[in-house]
Amino acid sequence: MNEVIPEIVPSTSTGQLGVMHLERYWNKSVLKRDGKLEQDSFRDEWRIDTTLLSVLGLGLEQTMVYVYRENPSFEEFENWILATSGAPDAKTVAKFNGLVAGNDDETVNETLPDVLTNDDLAFWDENGYVIVRNAVSREDCNQTVEMMCSYLGIERNTPATWYNDHPSKQGIMVQLFQHPLLGQNRRSVKIQRAYEQLWKRTDLWVNTDRVGFNPPEIPGRPFQGPRLHWDVSIKLPIPFGTQGILYLADTAENQGAFTLVPGFQNRIEDWMKSLPPGTDPRTQNLYALGPKPIAAGAGDFIIWHQALPHGSSPNTSALPRFVQYINYAPIDEEENEEWI
Repeated sequence: MNEVIPEIVPSTSTGQLGVMHLERYWNKSVLKRDGKLEQDSFRDEWRIDTTLLSVLGLGLEQTMVYVYRENPSFEEFENWILATSGAPDAKTVAKFNGLVAGNDDETVNETLPDVLTNDDLAFWDENGYVIVRNAVSREDCNQTVEMMCSYLGIERNTPATWYNDHPSKQGIMVQLFQHPLLGQNRRSVKIQRAYEQLWKRTDLWVNTDRVGFNPPEIPGRPFQGPRLHWDVSIKLPIPFGTQGILYLADTAENQGAFTLVPGFQNRIEDWMKSLPPGTDPRTQNLYALGPKPIAAGAGDFIIWHQALPHGSSPNTSALPRFVQYINYAPIDEEENEEWI
């Protein structure tokens, strides 16, 4: 039986914030919450939905949690946005509205000075990741760590406080999305330009993602993951896509360092074809593929190809790991519809 899709407001409809597609996004979300719309309806609008949240400075998870818990009216939804992330930037809204309205007269973004050298790009092609050194200043990283500690109610140099419970903790992830320091880090010119060079285009949008806190393992507090995994469908061919992590403090290999399998974007197809028919690739021992923990300094930013198995690692050092997740992508990023 075919799904009967309720009438949805058009993308060009706006409310008090003047942001196109926002009322449509709210309309779809509330209908899905109430079971009046299938969860996978309007899959073709996924990228515009996530770009909308980028424009508004909202995290995907925090927005979904709010809608599903509160079942807000559209007016209440817009008021929540203002209270959560503030009024959106007028120029960014105008740019987004132009895309939604189908205007082709968009001003091309100014080309920033390159930050990745030819050697960096060759390393990327071979290994599927690259490190942007000093992408954010040590001072800004330090301030971000202090802000995170204050938010979590811990003391950076007092191990006994590192294991306090906090409602925003989800394993090593911290559901903290909005703060001026986090926004400033996301707007790092070096980070933006590195993404533009890898994507070979400048019409990218920065997402609003969370932060991470990974203290050393102690008895009763083992490493909770995430271990090696993929965040995308691995149906072949896997389209180009990126992910990124900012080290907010110096991070040694044994300090819960971010870990990946170098170069796997170049051999995942052969590996997938070598598996017996019917095998679930995600259940395989990904650690047999040759993972590498990445040590780097405060302010260094790691970008990796989404085809690489990646994850955090057990922290066997004496210091916690502090990170921020940041990604840039175009609104028309290609995605596989079938999940494998």
